[in-house]
Amino acid sequence: MPNPHLVLHNARFLDPATGGFLPHTALAVTDGVISALGDDREVRAVAGNGTVTVDLKGAVVTPGLVDGHLHPVHGAELTAGVDLSRCLTLDDVRRELAHAKRELTDGSWLHAWGLDPNVFGERDVAADALAPVLDDVPALLQLFDAHSMLASPRALELAGVDGPRVFDQAAEVVCDAEGRPTGLLLEDAACELVERAAPRPGRAERRERVARTLREMAASGLTGGHAMDAGGDSLELYGELDTAGELTVRLRVAPWCQPGADADAVRELVQLQARGGKLWSVDGVKLFMDGTIDNGTAWLERPDCHGESTHAFWPEPAAYTEVVGALHRAGVPTATHAIGDAAVRHALDSVEKAGGGAPSGVRHRVEHIETVPDDTVRRFAELGVIASMQPTHCCEFTRADHSDNWSRRLGEERAGRAWRCRDLWDAGATVVLGSDWPIAPYPPLGVMAGARHRRPSRDLSLPPHGIEQALTGLEALRAMTVNAAYAAGEERVAGRIAVGYRADLTAFGADPATVPATELPDVPVRLTVLGGRVTHRGEDV
Repeated sequence: MPNPHLVLHNARFLDPATGGFLPHTALAVTDGVISALGDDREVRAVAGNGTVTVDLKGAVVTPGLVDGHLHPVHGAELTAGVDLSRCLTLDDVRRELAHAKRELTDGSWLHAWGLDPNVFGERDVAADALAPVLDDVPALLQLFDAHSMLASPRALELAGVDGPRVFDQAAEVVCDAEGRPTGLLLEDAACELVERAAPRPGRAERRERVARTLREMAASGLTGGHAMDAGGDSLELYGELDTAGELTVRLRVAPWCQPGADADAVRELVQLQARGGKLWSVDGVKLFMDGTIDNGTAWLERPDCHGESTHAFWPEPAAYTEVVGALHRAGVPTATHAIGDAAVRHALDSVEKAGGGAPSGVRHRVEHIETVPDDTVRRFAELGVIASMQPTHCCEFTRADHSDNWSRRLGEERAGRAWRCRDLWDAGATVVLGSDWPIAPYPPLGVMAGARHRRPSRDLSLPPHGIEQALTGLEALRAMTVNAAYAAGEERVAGRIAVGYRADLTAFGADPATVPATELPDVPVRLTVLGGRVTHRGEDV
């Protein structure tokens, strides 16, 4: 047997399937997989010339953590602007924008992200609320959900947007009673009208941003991510980084299928599934059944308090169902963005019509699932559909007293059904956790902590929103290891610490399943290993 590439010893190996520790204290890695498990003496004895040996000093090692829903390329680009995610009031936002404006060079655009609609209170979300800061500069401010943005008057002028537009999907240039744009743009088709007018960074700069983001993700303990987009040249970027040895997170990529997709477009998506490299692959297709509750573009069974969120993202929902059926027959799993109860129900109906999920071998997913009634909860397990959830959205953007924009729009009944992680888990669904970065922070310890405490990370003294829907520490860990592997159809090669399994591993300074939830984000990540390659090493190992 060839010498192992890596040996880890003086470790405690945690099995997330049981919560127990394996009897072993060391492992060896050969050709990217775990080739031996045993005690320190046994495993160190197989090390040879060229073997990297790491003393973990008692660190707790788990299968590598996987984010079930993120956007690496889009997020790396979007977060290059001003971070408004910590702004709690309009004055906070104006102050941050005024500071950024002073740093602008002539002809530059001001970009910002993470704007929380709650800062507008009872006011309409409109550019005039940020006057006079933005009056004379082209500016694009992404709202936190990344489904909407505010464009300044100058940005609208440069883009030639001076009134309402008609789109093939549920999107809108919001206008006042006189037909003048307010600056609020809902969904991608509307946002792109103005984004196209803004200068874009060069290819080399974008590539380095993505590489840096992935390095930082590895340092947070991530070894994998389910990337829910493949826009522009993102697949080429992944390929370049992989070839150069700079891909530090294993990526499973699902390209988008938008309304209007015909048989040729679906066929191209099927053919794209064969594309990939050593550490990335196209596996699945991402679709949208609705937008977001906060901007009134979700699809609800009853309108929200403004009479909005009454339509599907696909103008003809039956066309979505046909596409899901075609992909299912081709063996391609789907991941459907469905936030409102009507959207989730239609996504499940479509999978059922296609022939069901897991029993057929095609593991379809529904992403987000922010509010659903009881009869919808039980259908996930019945149909074998993965529940991919981001409870940190509940933590960061809603409040226990339902005073936030999301809750006010829905009303008490539906706001009381927020992010039903516990109910879905108990009903037998496979729950996968993710961040939806850049919508919420990607560090996986924070994601798992949020699933447990359901409190705003900026003030953990505040009460939790729906603590009865919290997961346990072990369940949260399983949702980012065992369940993530199952969702990807990789349970025979990933999600466990066993001989023959991928050497994707994360080592911590404490047991992530038993550390109190509010302390979990501060647990040090001592080592991250991807396919036997060390992608992050703490100073203490």
